[in-house]
Amino acid sequence: MTTLLRVLTTDTLTVSRQTKVERPYTALPSTLGLPHGPRAKYGGRYTVAMLMGDGVSPEMMEHVKSVYYALRAPVDFDEVMIDNNSSEEVVQEAVSAVRRNGVALKGSLKTIPGMKSNNLMIRNELGLFAYVQRCHSFPGVITRHKDIDIVVIRENSEGEYSQLEHESVPGVVESMKVITRDKSAKIAHFAFNYAVLHGRKKVTAVHKANIMKLGDGLFLQTCEDVSKLYPTIHFDSIIVDNCCMQLVVRPQQFDVMLLPNLYGNVVGAVCAGLVGGAGLVAGMNLGEDYAVFEVGTRKQARSLKGQNIANPVAMLIASADMLDHLGLHEKSTILRNAIVDAVAVKNVRTPDIGGTNTTRDVVNAITSSVLSQLEE
Repeated sequence: MTTLLRVLTTDTLTVSRQTKVERPYTALPSTLGLPHGPRAKYGGRYTVAMLMGDGVSPEMMEHVKSVYYALRAPVDFDEVMIDNNSSEEVVQEAVSAVRRNGVALKGSLKTIPGMKSNNLMIRNELGLFAYVQRCHSFPGVITRHKDIDIVVIRENSEGEYSQLEHESVPGVVESMKVITRDKSAKIAHFAFNYAVLHGRKKVTAVHKANIMKLGDGLFLQTCEDVSKLYPTIHFDSIIVDNCCMQLVVRPQQFDVMLLPNLYGNVVGAVCAGLVGGAGLVAGMNLGEDYAVFEVGTRKQARSLKGQNIANPVAMLIASADMLDHLGLHEKSTILRNAIVDAVAVKNVRTPDIGGTNTTRDVVNAITSSVLSQLEE
């Protein structure tokens, strides 16, 4: 099996698992060093797919475009109008756009009961096996706990989300949870390499092997086996229900969390809530060839559509992550600094994080800060 990220090569640095890299300072944590797949670049400008999504996502995409324009980011967008009701043909059009460009910014999509999940189809078609969500205390945002900096790394292609279920007899449904050694090893190597690259000290596997002794037992044993190849990173494990309690009581004890698909979904939402909510957290779907960036909890916020009060920060952080992935680190740093300047210094905030400002107010404040930095 070819293991992703045993050695990571980026435009700026090559890192083996024995190497510790100091990250450059940014006001918000960056994601330097993620794997680079194919990227479309013409005449010095990158082209990335923009999958518009549903709910407030199309509005957020327009804000990203306006901020990128102010930032003078050399990025053009290959837009695909995809939403909850899109046909498989439209989903395939979205997949083709990502394959064509290598990178995408994606709006949120809801899975309609009784229908195939567009999210799963996109992830499976593109081989996006890893989902990375970084949850950190946000400057200026008051929460119950301080000094949180957790990376949730979730296996993105199997487990309970395999969509293998059927009604054997009326009123009885059987769902199959699939765990394989190969995919468990792949995500474990990814998590440990991420920890090495980013100067992290600990990886915690989250499981329910005390009950699901075969499925979760295989996942846990595989993580333990892989951990022995990374002696500089401490490894431990925790049962998922205790994990949720410990997150609420003392989240600072966690560093990198390694989880199967379903647990990663739940724990990721808990972590987002700890640092201020869905409006502040971005997520990354990564594979060996492609990268798709989106908001962390994939919330559509349909009730906020057209009201000009949805928080644009999560999507803008996702767009900063994408800039880093493209190697545009200076542009990413300017954008991250501008986000903190608007929210923490100028105190321009939407209602979800205790403010009274509109979406447009926040975007304008971020844009103003971007322009000021470019003039310096």
